Amino acid sequence: MQVNEILDNEKELWDGFVAGHLTGDLLQSFEWGELKRRSGGWKPIRLAVMEDGRILGAISLLKRKIPKVNKSIIYAPRGPVSDLSDQSVFPTLISGAKERAAREGGILLKIDPPIEDKTIISRLVKSGFVGISDPGGFGGIQPRCVMKLELTPSIDELLENCKPKWRYNIRLAEKKGVQIRFDCTKADLKTFHDLLTETAQRDRFRIRGFDYYEHMWDTLVERGYAKLFLAEFEGEAIAGALSFIFGDKCWYTYGASSNRHRNVMPNHLMQWRMIEWAKKAGCVVYDFRGVSPIKDGQGDEHLTGLNRFKEGFGAKYVEYIGEFDLPISKPWYWAWSVYKGCTARKSQEE
Repeated sequence: MQVNEILDNEKELWDGFVAGHLTGDLLQSFEWGELKRRSGGWKPIRLAVMEDGRILGAISLLKRKIPKVNKSIIYAPRGPVSDLSDQSVFPTLISGAKERAAREGGILLKIDPPIEDKTIISRLVKSGFVGISDPGGFGGIQPRCVMKLELTPSIDELLENCKPKWRYNIRLAEKKGVQIRFDCTKADLKTFHDLLTETAQRDRFRIRGFDYYEHMWDTLVERGYAKLFLAEFEGEAIAGALSFIFGDKCWYTYGASSNRHRNVMPNHLMQWRMIEWAKKAGCVVYDFRGVSPIKDGQGDEHLTGLNRFKEGFGAKYVEYIGEFDLPISKPWYWAWSVYKGCTARKSQEE
């Protein structure tokens, strides 16, 4: 058993393992690393514990250089892809990742695995990881808290499990003549990005430039790992969504809607059509992605409406263990932590 770097000619081997793993996420796919290389200035490094030509555990690292110093941040989004309770594979994988991060000038190795089992935290701490607290927004770089819908019931049962008002709104949208387009092409990306811009201005969040979504189309949609949907009413696109699909999981990742014709409930019908699509594609989980962290029955006031909307489709609230840093250089990690703390305070003051 040894740690190997996975190269371009082993892409299918890598994706096959990640897609088939219980915690495998698109953000650990080969293609996601390529997207971040093309659009975000990251360098992907893929490491795997292997035995007899088989992958036993994997971690896709993204390296980003820190300006003006010969140091880097190493981040494994939704990684590692491994059984973290394993007494052999996981320590071997982390040891290999730490060694590689040090060679790359890494200050830290950040992970945020999609794992709910909090008993794993003590294992991570014993391995040298430090828990990171980020109570704002969705709770981290990737959402710590999500809503998940199990797709094992029949379509009729899934509809019945929606709240009555949600079933009513789905049927209302159909009655009003809202149509959901499944056959979107790259030419439709501009329409979607315009809707996303309108949504961002209304709900006060930032979005990426149009070129990022073009890269996403070329890297993910063309590969069959993402799909664009548009909701149209009277010939006008009034809502849209980009969903990821990888293995037997689907993620509702980007959503947008116009300020016009909100009364015809396009988002309810669009979500339902995407759930039907994911079910027919063989997915067993539909992940609505980020929602507000809930503490003592209360969530972030700005995001509680998002929680209610997703919960209305029968989805269940899930909280992952969160982000953990493995310091590679303690002095540099201390300096980085101080800098991040100052930046966060300044942002709150503004």
